[in-house]
Amino acid sequence: MTMRRKDARVAAISCTHVPHESSPAIDRLLDELTRASEDKPLTHFVHLGDLMEAKAASVHADDPTEHSLLDEFHAAAALLKKIRDVLPKDCTLIWNHGNHDDNIIKPGDSRRIPAELRALCDWNRVPEVGEEFRRWQQIPYRLGKRGCYQLGPIIFAHGWQASGNSDEMEGIRLAMACGGWAHRLIVRGHTHRPLQPTQCRRSATTALPWHVANVGHCAFDERAPYTYRFDISRWGRGMLLAECATGRADRLGANAWDATVLSLDN
Repeated sequence: MTMRRKDARVAAISCTHVPHESSPAIDRLLDELTRASEDKPLTHFVHLGDLMEAKAASVHADDPTEHSLLDEFHAAAALLKKIRDVLPKDCTLIWNHGNHDDNIIKPGDSRRIPAELRALCDWNRVPEVGEEFRRWQQIPYRLGKRGCYQLGPIIFAHGWQASGNSDEMEGIRLAMACGGWAHRLIVRGHTHRPLQPTQCRRSATTALPWHVANVGHCAFDERAPYTYRFDISRWGRGMLLAECATGRADRLGANAWDATVLSLDN
């Protein structure tokens, strides 16, 4: 087999839910990023979304508001800067919006932020916040190809569904939406359930030519009230570290990526 030259080195996380980010997990993340760059400089870093909790835009009334949206903006900008400071100066910075981030800016949903107040909630109106956020290429929270960041054979997206097999099902859909070419890795977050790169399957005996991974989350040292609605037995804090070839995905073929999901839990 021909081994492709892997020009890009990328790290990814998801679901920090600032101000509920896990301090121990973020400390371990920064250590891992520093070590990774010392070994071979990282060329890309991807935050897969739900950077912020966006409690002000929640439709649920069971989580008491202990912080303002402005508090979240400042804390999120501080977290992104903390990450950026340990990365190489020329590292490409990507922020895929997640559903929590999108709730702040989503038009036409009066259950969240009223339309007449939405302009006041624009993070770009806060100079030091907007300055940091604009350093990151922002990918909108949209179904399909438009909501993806593609790096060679790897597709990054926040994720939309959260059922038990949603990683595989969305991996297949996104692979098809982004051209359908074989040998791609789809990386997502959203479910908070880490998953090592795993081959998608049509059935128990029929493999499909794509793999999917999930980076888990980086939040909730203390369980947030609304999480009692969920089964969190499979939740875990993690990050992806990968190397891949660059160029057009339809021309890369097999052996164009290597990836692993590292635990950021104790």
